[in-house]
This record gives sequence, structure tokens and C-alpha cells, in this order.
Amino acid sequence: MNKNNIQNYRFVCTLTFGDIYGQIIVWLITITISLASALALMGARRPVYALATVGLVIVLTLPFLLFAFVTTLLNHIELAAVEPGTKTEPIPGNVSQQQPIQATS
Repeated sequence: MNKNNIQNYRFVCTLTFGDIYGQIIVWLITITISLASALALMGARRPVYALATVGLVIVLTLPFLLFAFVTTLLNHIELAAVEPGTKTEPIPGNVSQQQPIQATS
């Protein structure tokens, strides 16, 4: 693909918050369960086990969460060929089309 052909393609990301909402909920439930188990272990003789449990759960689940986010993002990227001379219009609701908000005093 040379520099002249790059204009013949349209790059669109169709990812919405609803696509990753379930993943976030599952991870929050996992963190809540780990914190609950940490509180249960706080009554033990060594509270270091409680901190280790939370750390271990976060360290073990974070790569899976990131993998899920990245694969979901990659599944929502579209690269479509556009005929030369075709006028393309921006997608409504695209981030680049939003106007900046000005603060009023």
C-alpha cells in the first residue's frame, strides 16, 4: 500500500460503551469477591495473606481484562475500500465531530 492508495480506504471504529459494559461488570464482580475474601482473611493471624489475596487476584485477572478489551476493540475496527471520487461524510456521533465545551463563568 503506497501513499496514494491510503485515501481509497475508510477507517471506522464502531466500538460503543455497550460492547465492553459486560466485561467491566464481570471484572468489578471479581474485584468485589476478592475484597470480600480479603476481609474474611483479615480476622486471621496474618493479615498479610489478605493483601496478598487481593494483589494476586488483580495481577491474575488484569491480563484477561486487557485481552478482552483489545480483542473487542479489534473486532470493531473496519477498513473498507472506497471508490475513487466518492464523497465520504463523517459518521454522526463520532468523537472527532463533537464541539468542545466552553466553561461559563
